[in-house]
Amino acid sequence: MAVQKYNARDVIFQIENYGSPGTWVSIAPGAITTFTKSEEEETTDITTFGSAGQAESLKMQIGKTLQLEGFRLRDPATGALDPGQALVEGLNERLGVNSLSGFRHAHTTDTQWTVWATTRVTLGDQGGGNNDEVSWSATFTRSGATTYVAKP
Repeated sequence: MAVQKYNARDVIFQIENYGSPGTWVSIAPGAITTFTKSEEEETTDITTFGSAGQAESLKMQIGKTLQLEGFRLRDPATGALDPGQALVEGLNERLGVNSLSGFRHAHTTDTQWTVWATTRVTLGDQGGGNNDEVSWSATFTRSGATTYVAKP
């Protein structure tokens, strides 16, 4: 079969419950409106006189981030947040080695998860105007290598 486009809305995002390692919680299913995966790199200059004026470099480090944007969800009766969003917001407040937790994502038809076993999170802006629903965003920054695990 030929390759084809696929829906961004069918990608699932989960955070590992740092209070119960090995337990994965979906992040705001139905409330995420966009995601953006970015990469960065650090290079080292290896240009010498022998390079004859042509720059030379090596890639020495790569980094990955994934940003989620959408709506903040809460139970109108109890005020409790979406369980995944609550874990993300809690992780944002943690420091040092406690600031790391697992994060994974996959398309619904994928056979495996893309796993960032150690990830830190930075919350984005929240808010809205007079006729808006409250927005929510978070950026996940990978710490270490990406791994893959089969989906059940």
